[in-house]
Amino acid sequence: MLIIWRICNTAIAQSCEKNVLFNFDLNWINAVTMELLTLGLALFVIALVFIPTLRTGASPVPTSRRMQKALLALLPEHLTCDPQSVIYELGSGWGGLAFAVAKKYPETTVVGYEISLLPWLYARLRKSFQPQNNLHFTLSNFLNRDLSNGVLVLCYLLPKPMDQLRIKLEEELALGALVVSNTFAFRGWRPVDEKKADDMYASHVFLYEVGNTNRKAS
Repeated sequence: MLIIWRICNTAIAQSCEKNVLFNFDLNWINAVTMELLTLGLALFVIALVFIPTLRTGASPVPTSRRMQKALLALLPEHLTCDPQSVIYELGSGWGGLAFAVAKKYPETTVVGYEISLLPWLYARLRKSFQPQNNLHFTLSNFLNRDLSNGVLVLCYLLPKPMDQLRIKLEEELALGALVVSNTFAFRGWRPVDEKKADDMYASHVFLYEVGNTNRKAS
């Protein structure tokens, strides 16, 4: 009887040991799986933002509040335009500046073009919670869009894509249309006005007028 009892105890102990090892292996597998899924999701999000950057040379960097303040102060109080005129933000990113400009000019349509999916989705989601009737976000490459009805064009781009954009603006925009560039100046153009933001980089914002780009800044 004692022998049978010892055999049963041994069998139970071995079974428990196997279950512990199995549970340990299962927990380890679950932990590694979660880490891999998290890493995969992070890489996917990064890809949504930065793969388009490789195509355009411009990443969706938000415009700081201090730069927004300097930019809005540079703009005229009222725009001379007709009902078909549009304000374009080329590379609208997360939508912060587009919202501010739409509030400043509520009677004029504001269209933000963005090529990166995630910032565009965020801007659209924000608009659903903060309705702005004159504001629209479009997932598109602005270089492929007609900007001829633009009365004001805003951009925050690196110098290389700005060279390509400058040619497009010269071909499409009407005389008197305004162009604002955040931080980087258009090569070959002279601004009619500029301001320096009160930020740690002392960033500049430049205002241009189509047809008057050779005039020295006042």
